[in-house]
Amino acid sequence: MNKDIATPMRTREILHKYGFSFKKSLGQNFLIDTNILRRIVDFAELSSETGVIEIGPGIGALTEQLARRAKKVVAFEIDQRLLPILEDTLSSYSNVHIIHQDVLKADIQHVIDNELIGIRDIMVVANLPYYVTTPIIMKLLTDRLPIRGMVVMLQKEVADRISAQPGTKDYGSLSIAIQYYTKAETVMTVPRTVFIPQPNVDSAVIRLTKREKPLVNVENELFFFQVVRASFGQRRKTILNNLMSNLPNGKSLKKEIETVLAELHIDPRRRGETLSIDEFASLSNQLWTIFAQKA
Repeated sequence: MNKDIATPMRTREILHKYGFSFKKSLGQNFLIDTNILRRIVDFAELSSETGVIEIGPGIGALTEQLARRAKKVVAFEIDQRLLPILEDTLSSYSNVHIIHQDVLKADIQHVIDNELIGIRDIMVVANLPYYVTTPIIMKLLTDRLPIRGMVVMLQKEVADRISAQPGTKDYGSLSIAIQYYTKAETVMTVPRTVFIPQPNVDSAVIRLTKREKPLVNVENELFFFQVVRASFGQRRKTILNNLMSNLPNGKSLKKEIETVLAELHIDPRRRGETLSIDEFASLSNQLWTIFAQKA
């Protein structure tokens, strides 16, 4: 078996060989702990029949661990300078395909259709660039891709927000959006000391298992998320004030909003972070009948 990429010595060798310098703008922090990488792969529960989508492979440290266990790995890398390095470090793995593209602009379904043909079990496994974590996760979920789920490393603070429950300071529109589509759990925290260069924050690994159908039934998904975002517009404001301020025509529909809240036994003085996803679903469904007429 090849020498692991993710040891401090081998990583430094590779970086030195190619004269690679880190780009802060791309959020590049490379993991130098093989045990942590193996645990990340364990959490993804891969088999020899699994296809993996990776985002930001860097110099291939996680990619090689994935390639050893999965049927095929397709990795998106935005930094052109890393392509020759990946070609070198992953040369002995014929089941890896690197795509030089920004994943946020990619047609991922098209890539699945062409690169993971006939593979029924697909997982996303990645050490995500911290500056675009949320847009990437949301794109993977809203594109309705045929994936089983994701195991991704991200900033611990974001992981806390994703898996947060109602009534906590971390609970917000991100928690609701991701829990609507998936079962979210933080499976591991990762100290900043196991990266080159060291980031300013600690990291965490979250596992998102895609639900067969969303957690709650909503009349209109876009409006549901609009209501959720509106409710957290200003965290110190009450649910009534936030809905009035942040929904279109909200102020002129104050009476109707108050009526809906009363019907649902939701105290208008409550704050958004105290409402459960079920309560948000009921609220958006009732409000939709009013707002759809006014649109």
